[in-house]
Amino acid sequence: MQDRRWKKAITVGDVTICPKARQVLLNGKDVTLTGKEFDLLYFLVQHPNEVFSKEQLFEKIWSFDPIGDPATVTVHINRLRDKLKNAAGHPYEGIETVWGAGYRFHQD
Repeated sequence: MQDRRWKKAITVGDVTICPKARQVLLNGKDVTLTGKEFDLLYFLVQHPNEVFSKEQLFEKIWSFDPIGDPATVTVHINRLRDKLKNAAGHPYEGIETVWGAGYRFHQD
């Protein structure tokens, strides 16, 4: 992590995000994400323990995309969890579903 891009990286728990490189590391292991998956994770990590509804996340992440609906958020959350699970080697519990309310990035 001597690269200058990592100078302003955000680390929350076992996740490190480099916004300039649009790169994510989980326990030091690179996680390849799509643009929207990255944006979604980055947004949630910037607001740890704060709950956002699907509608709020859709507005924040897809605000300039005229096609889609809030159900897209669920699909992207599931894909993001799968990719983090594969990188971790076990179910990743950092992104939580708050039933009836939305999603949050859990930080101890």
